[in-house]
Amino acid sequence: MSFQRTLTWLKVASAIVIGFGVVIALGASSAGTAIMSLFMDLAFWPVDGAQSVSGAEIKLLSAVSGGMMTGWGLLLWQVSTRVFPHEPELGRSLILSSIGTWFVIDGIGSAVAGAPLNALFNVGFLALFLVPLWRPVRAAHG
Repeated sequence: MSFQRTLTWLKVASAIVIGFGVVIALGASSAGTAIMSLFMDLAFWPVDGAQSVSGAEIKLLSAVSGGMMTGWGLLLWQVSTRVFPHEPELGRSLILSSIGTWFVIDGIGSAVAGAPLNALFNVGFLALFLVPLWRPVRAAHG
């Protein structure tokens, strides 16, 4: 994969993480309850409407985790656009260690919480960053 294509891919992947963070944060509001209910229903298969996301505790966790995911996505964007173009190996290392740590902890936590399907969904997010960073890439100017 060319350097420019890798950079574009990383920006799109980071934007997707930001978007999901915003959607999760919206779960704290009445407007976002339907989206969060659908996500919880999918994560705690089968789709049966048994999960509730109307409690204040869930709304707080949506606000906090959505804010953290949005911030993490922004950090991934900045590493992709400010570090990776000049120091691709450092940028690659920062992104892979971050995404790997998230993947392991989120996957284990999802399984412990009784939602192992969420860990499977996370493979898609992992692939967003593993595909362009699977192999080291040289900077366009170097």
